[in-house]
Amino acid sequence: MKIYNTLTRRKEEFVPLEKGKVRMYVCGPTVYDFIHIGNARPLVVFDTLHRFLCWQGYDVQYVVNFTDIDDKIINRANDEGVPFTDITAKYIAAFMEQAQQLNLLEEETIHPRATEMIEPIIAFVQGLIDKGAAYDAEDAVYFDVSKARDYGKLSGKKIEDLVAGARIRVNEAKRDPLDFALWKKQKDSKEPAWESPWGPGRPGWHIECSTMSKTLLGETIDIHAGGSDLEFPHHENEIAQTETLTDHPFARYWMHNEMITVSAADGAHEKMSKSKGNFFMLKDIAETYDLILVRLWLLSAHYRSPINFSREVMEATKNGYERLMNGKHNLERLLAHNSEAEPTEAERKLLVAVIEEEDAFTNALADDLNTADALTAIYEIVRMANSTLNEESAKGTVERVYRKLLELLNVLGIADHSAMDVLDEEVERKIAEREEARKAKDFAKADAIRDELAAKGILLKDTRTGVTWTRE
Repeated sequence: MKIYNTLTRRKEEFVPLEKGKVRMYVCGPTVYDFIHIGNARPLVVFDTLHRFLCWQGYDVQYVVNFTDIDDKIINRANDEGVPFTDITAKYIAAFMEQAQQLNLLEEETIHPRATEMIEPIIAFVQGLIDKGAAYDAEDAVYFDVSKARDYGKLSGKKIEDLVAGARIRVNEAKRDPLDFALWKKQKDSKEPAWESPWGPGRPGWHIECSTMSKTLLGETIDIHAGGSDLEFPHHENEIAQTETLTDHPFARYWMHNEMITVSAADGAHEKMSKSKGNFFMLKDIAETYDLILVRLWLLSAHYRSPINFSREVMEATKNGYERLMNGKHNLERLLAHNSEAEPTEAERKLLVAVIEEEDAFTNALADDLNTADALTAIYEIVRMANSTLNEESAKGTVERVYRKLLELLNVLGIADHSAMDVLDEEVERKIAEREEARKAKDFAKADAIRDELAAKGILLKDTRTGVTWTRE
């Protein structure tokens, strides 16, 4: 597998530190609000990488953190007049619900919280002080950026340029404008705080992720990932403090997904951001669309390319999803026919073609997680199955195509959230009765049954391979 490594700005062959094992850390949400589609992109993209690595036989330790202490959380708690833990509990619960709707592989994901890591964070900060790379100031303990080796190597930024563009606030206690807080001292007795050698306080944002990664995955990990907006300063500062403390590389591969754009009034695509007020919460999108469509939409473009969000795009995604699910349900319908026929020449060619598409699928994901091309391979399997298989097809052929389709859909996390659930026996009988009427060319009776089912919210669609149905 090849991965585009932000650190080196090139694709590199992925070679894990330990054969057969992958240690991966993804920066998760700050839980002061509901997540929006910008938050969803790294969650879906790197969940898909997690799934693919597992499918390829790796033992993956996959960590997605919760930042559950932060200025934004404290401000929200103050605004609502509740403890900060009420805020974090509310939005972590909302996250977990939406994670299920996005079909994230939660049962195999580790979710540490910053507030669970206070002791390791304090030890981390003390270690940096002991090495002369951090100092205790009036309002915080700061990391001394001048002590970091190759600061700016991830983002490509130069210290002299950063200093020239920086400003030091009046009475700023830090020595250099680039120094950043490791431990923020308590401003007043109402602010959440933990005891430390430097007085009551709380961790800074960057030290939280470094500590959680080091504690759970070790000093050097295989993959560190997140949105491109985290490249600087968050990930740059993580590297600086971690590598200064351990004298080892922090992560071998750095992966960053690009941002989401939205259509502006003038038709142009602009970056989605809270400051512009042009962002979309998942909970609001879920009122119109199943969030599995958000997952499919996010995977329809390469993760390192911007992707535009609009109602038109979601409608197109919905149509694509229905194609996939109709193909799946058509195979399920054919399996019920129990044909004992021998595979035809066309069926044998289909099985060969399915294997070829599986190879294309695997090669696409192994080439820097090209989910767009991987999806193309799945659509092609559905197209070929629809055009080749019918009620007379060998059951073994149908089973092999069906199992392969399910397997590849699962690698991408495309779950069946369609409303095509199991019909009761009476409705199944009606559909079978209509099929018999159509074969007998009794179209009046067939149309009457179609109308009867439509009145019950069950819509039938006749295809060259048989009938499919959806709930209205």
